[in-house]
Amino acid sequence: MKLFWGVIFFLPAYSAAAQDSILNKYGLHVIKSVESYRESVLNKPGFEMTGLKNKIPGIKFDMRYAAGNNFLHKKLYPSPATAFIRMDAATALSEVQNELKQKGLCLKIFDAYRPYSVTEKIWRLVKDERYAASPEKGSNHNRGVAVDLTIIEIKTNTALNMGTDFDCFNDSAHHDFTALPDTVLKNRLLLRTIMKKHGFIAMETEWWHYSLPDAKEYELLDLSFKQLDKYQSKNRLH
Repeated sequence: MKLFWGVIFFLPAYSAAAQDSILNKYGLHVIKSVESYRESVLNKPGFEMTGLKNKIPGIKFDMRYAAGNNFLHKKLYPSPATAFIRMDAATALSEVQNELKQKGLCLKIFDAYRPYSVTEKIWRLVKDERYAASPEKGSNHNRGVAVDLTIIEIKTNTALNMGTDFDCFNDSAHHDFTALPDTVLKNRLLLRTIMKKHGFIAMETEWWHYSLPDAKEYELLDLSFKQLDKYQSKNRLH
């Protein structure tokens, strides 16, 4: 409301949801408010975000961006950070976990949902699309349908040998790199085969990275972990 020459004018109020409808400087639609997120998942249960810990009992976590043991040597997430992912992806991962458990194995998660603003921050530090997603496109992690993971033995809590650590950015992390011990090649093939069986596709340059094939159907999100935690707690979701 504004008073001008004795006349009262009512100025339009813009909700967070309306502001989220504005494209960012790259021409992308990025959801930043809980209101817009709520609207985006309305009547689409597969699009809802869920915490993997609650969805998949027994799954293990090593959230590298919630600590300093990542390629940037910087903490980018709050600690501890909840590993969120879309329900569609979580359901598929649950199937992977159930099959692995029959072999005495288990999934361990390095990263899942990543807020768009974190992708922007990483890009400012590493402007190289071989190692980081450009904010001009956004990442499938921002869409909540990508996950970085490995396999561990349940009995020993030891990760299978995949030849390199997570976030190793050289040819030895590529799926077509074969100058590795047979055990490593078999372990990578096991991960790729079981992930593909349950609907995921691999990133050819990172043995640990998988995503749903229809990723662009899901909106880019820039909701904080705190916002998602609070939303799910309030709505008693998953």
